[in-house]
Amino acid sequence: MTADDTRSIEGRNPKPPMRQERIPQAILYMLGAGATFAISSAISKWLVATYPVGEVLFARNAVSLSLFSAFILPTLGLSVLRTRRLGSHVMRSTSQFFSQSLLLIAFSMMPLASATAINFSSPLFATLASLAFLKEPVGPARWTALGLGFLGVLIVTNPGAETFQVGAIYALGNAILFGTVTAGVRGMTSTESTETLTIYQLLLLSCFYAVTLPFAFAVPTWMDFLLMAANGGMNLIGQYWWTRSLHLAPTSAVVPFQYLSLIWAMLLGYAVWGDMPTLGLVVGSAVVVGSGIFLLWYEARHAPPKAKRQADPH
Repeated sequence: MTADDTRSIEGRNPKPPMRQERIPQAILYMLGAGATFAISSAISKWLVATYPVGEVLFARNAVSLSLFSAFILPTLGLSVLRTRRLGSHVMRSTSQFFSQSLLLIAFSMMPLASATAINFSSPLFATLASLAFLKEPVGPARWTALGLGFLGVLIVTNPGAETFQVGAIYALGNAILFGTVTAGVRGMTSTESTETLTIYQLLLLSCFYAVTLPFAFAVPTWMDFLLMAANGGMNLIGQYWWTRSLHLAPTSAVVPFQYLSLIWAMLLGYAVWGDMPTLGLVVGSAVVVGSGIFLLWYEARHAPPKAKRQADPH
């Protein structure tokens, strides 16, 4: 086989992206994703009071897909769609279809901060799934941060007869599905780039939610149309940063920082819907933030030297 033949084969079968371990940078991506997701969730909660869940989620994903394609396709072209794991992309997007639907239904039934807090049990399911399927080490420090973060969530939700309403069941269902999706995406990063993971997710979810439109659709006002467009933009930023975070660090190292967006949900819930923060919400949020700060300190001190020096190929 000649050198030209070898280059030709490599051109048709590019090497999978090298996955880097850059935990502090990954944590920053996850913090940014949490903030943008909180804003997107608030907009979605506002819209779902008037429009069908499928329509709100179709608009969000379709706008995100359009914006992402406008930035990525001129640079990478159709090569961004090259994948060896189409079945995995379909399975991941199917799970997210149900996950996002359950969460928006929960938003329509309960306060934003309460639904967000229940959703934050997803890092436990993500860590357990990563341990079971990806064989990623968790270690006592990460278990401690996860446990403290979940304790903060319990303080916020104050489990009891009032907490476990129908909306809470939908929120918990989303948390379970989202946790497994998080672990699945981490596994896919060994062969798929951030751009490929993002575009397949947005493309497939747009198709899935488009199927729901004939069954329930309402023509949006101009103001709500602009809100839908803004929702799609925030969702795109959040999805990209979230996927990038999982590219750069083990699942259990970054998912606890999703807890911090609880603060944003609490503030937005008060500002938009007048949901007054309870003592449990304030104390629980402090525990959540403390667990995240502890893990940030721990990961920064124990990051491998080579991870700090390696350049990001993406």
